[in-house]
Amino acid sequence: MTKDAASESASNTESQSMRDFAEKAYLNYAMYVILDRALPHVSDGLKPVQRRIMYAMSELGLKATSKYKKSARTIGDVLGKFHPHGDAACYEAMVLMAQPFSYRYPLVDGQGNWGSVDDPKSFAAMRYTEARLAAYTQVLLKELGEGTVTWVSNFDGTLQEPARLPARLPNVLLNGASGIAVGMATDIPPHNIHEVVGACAHLLDHPDATTAALCAYVSGPDYPTGGQLITSKASLLAMYTSGRGSIQLRATYQHEHKVLVITALPYQASTAKVMLQIAQQMQLKKLPMVIDLQDQSDEASPVRIILTLRSARIDTEAVMAHLFATTDLQKQFRVNMNVIGLDQRPRVMGLKVLCQQWLTYRQDTVRSRLTHRLEQVQARLHIIEGLLIAYINLDRVIQIVREAEDPQSELIQCFDLSIVQAVAILNIRLRQLARLEETALESERAELSAEAARLQSILNSEKRLKQLVRKELEADARTFGDVRRTVLVENVPAAQQMLETAPIESVSVMISEQGWIHVTKGVSSDLKTLSFKAQDRVLSACSGISNQSPVVIDVNGRAYTLSVADLPSGRTQGAPLTKFIKPHQGAHVNHLIMGAAEDAVLLVQDVGFGFVTRIQDLISKNKAGKSILSVVKDAKVLISHFKSAMSEGDVIAVVTSEGYLLVFDAGTLPVLQKGKGCMLMRIPRARRITRAEVITAVNWVPQSAAMKLQSGRRHLTLQPKDWASYVGNRGSRGRLLPRGFRQVQSIQAVFKAQS
Repeated sequence: MTKDAASESASNTESQSMRDFAEKAYLNYAMYVILDRALPHVSDGLKPVQRRIMYAMSELGLKATSKYKKSARTIGDVLGKFHPHGDAACYEAMVLMAQPFSYRYPLVDGQGNWGSVDDPKSFAAMRYTEARLAAYTQVLLKELGEGTVTWVSNFDGTLQEPARLPARLPNVLLNGASGIAVGMATDIPPHNIHEVVGACAHLLDHPDATTAALCAYVSGPDYPTGGQLITSKASLLAMYTSGRGSIQLRATYQHEHKVLVITALPYQASTAKVMLQIAQQMQLKKLPMVIDLQDQSDEASPVRIILTLRSARIDTEAVMAHLFATTDLQKQFRVNMNVIGLDQRPRVMGLKVLCQQWLTYRQDTVRSRLTHRLEQVQARLHIIEGLLIAYINLDRVIQIVREAEDPQSELIQCFDLSIVQAVAILNIRLRQLARLEETALESERAELSAEAARLQSILNSEKRLKQLVRKELEADARTFGDVRRTVLVENVPAAQQMLETAPIESVSVMISEQGWIHVTKGVSSDLKTLSFKAQDRVLSACSGISNQSPVVIDVNGRAYTLSVADLPSGRTQGAPLTKFIKPHQGAHVNHLIMGAAEDAVLLVQDVGFGFVTRIQDLISKNKAGKSILSVVKDAKVLISHFKSAMSEGDVIAVVTSEGYLLVFDAGTLPVLQKGKGCMLMRIPRARRITRAEVITAVNWVPQSAAMKLQSGRRHLTLQPKDWASYVGNRGSRGRLLPRGFRQVQSIQAVFKAQS
């Protein structure tokens, strides 16, 4: 290659930085996934693969009244003509549309093994199953050839496919959708036809209607598997207003003497999994009131789980409350109504906005359909006018056809016809020249003229167009609508574990210095004296009752919750604490507390900060716990647990390593759920940073109690009148204690002075 040729080749080469290329490529990929794969369109509620399956099946003639055809044939047409992707993914999308337990209104009528509620992915291969379109798909495909859609080229430009389907019902709400795109996702629950159509009809008549007014028609999602919807009306209204939220579903059950019969499960819940969850609890003796479990599900009753109770006097509501909290008999679903709008942009829409957008699309579709039909009628009327002219001048027309060299041009010139009219006259057969045919044409012209006038009047009137849309909506609702399957239940209490399944008794929980834990029955007078395994000692211990949850707190101020039922007995050497929790970054645990949910806990950093919280705010379901106290670097955590409620006049006593004592009003310390806390006692900044002076003891003291300061083997007891000189504002310095009592290790509240 010459130097000039090389220079010309280099100038024709596009060069850009790797960063710019990667950003552009990823952005293109993200937009493709969002717009052409993962999110449904507000018009027909379908993703591209679902829309292409529907269209391919309609082109194959697989109507609801046709014979079934092998699924492999359908998938082959979809892949070869419209959707060049993996056959497994395409077939799975088709299966989902055929499962009556996945789709509220299935789009595909399948024959063969299309999966089950227990295992939706247990469907047979496409070579074994057969399918055709369901009757409901009429609302998506009926108007396809009536000038209602925009046609686009397929992937190789050899065929045309519809960009959207002309949905006669808001399928995006009826069947819902779920999908994960790039940086966004969608979770739209299914709804009942009658309810959604009622809301759309109301919105047509009242464009300014509020979401609350629409919720008078749409009472909530309606899942194909039934169950009970226990989300409150206020939460549903908030969800439909913002387009985001969550809903809770419960199983439906009946009580028959000593038997509980579960007849419906929440959406996407498996009978086999629920049976396994209940059976495991029975084996662990967490359900002593249930003595037998049976699965009597069959074709007639898809869900029928039988629980036999030990006695007819057992509280069935309590049993079900426990099962709701511990099994899939109750599930929570996220709602994120993210769809591609009419402006071709993804957006989270509330109920009103979504209905408005679909109604706009529907009115445009009906207007296009009427316009298309009007054009057809006018074209036919134009031809009829020409034919009638021919009948009136039949002899002259016959003469021109027989004698003229160019009959078409002669007819146009002689009778002032259009090319279309002239061609139609020349195509008349001899048998159509009878007088009866002329009468039929006159009758057809009258009918078409009336139809054209009617179509034109609807197109010229927005009100009449809306009336037609509403009439068609209500007609389709009567044809395809059914009764609600998901029952709405109000004022349902939150599900909680039924702790009464185990006996309630006093227990003591201990943690060793080497990180082992066990629990013993009863309360020891001095837990610190209890022995652990060899070469190990008790680090922290507490007492409570078995239905309370012990809480451990690590050096970083993170709280972890335990269950007494899971802890090993004190008769053994215990078990490692890490078996029950996952300390954050291996942080050392050094505090253990246990009490009622409303008990107060004083969390203090020895550098002077602290706040009051409740035990219920320390509870966490995660093994990784949750952050409660934002610990300053190198600070140590001190904890004081109040087993009784605070009252007016109570005080908090704080002592530092230099012997400064401060007593301040407990009511001035805030009650928080988490944070760094407020300044309890002022320590000079230089001494606090170097840890030359820190808090060594802190406690809450009732107004009627005395204060016992333990300093080595000696102690100092201060009555309320004695500590008056140490009282100050929270955050102040305090006063020095007498010599010999300045190294305080603990503060105790005593209700009787001790000598």
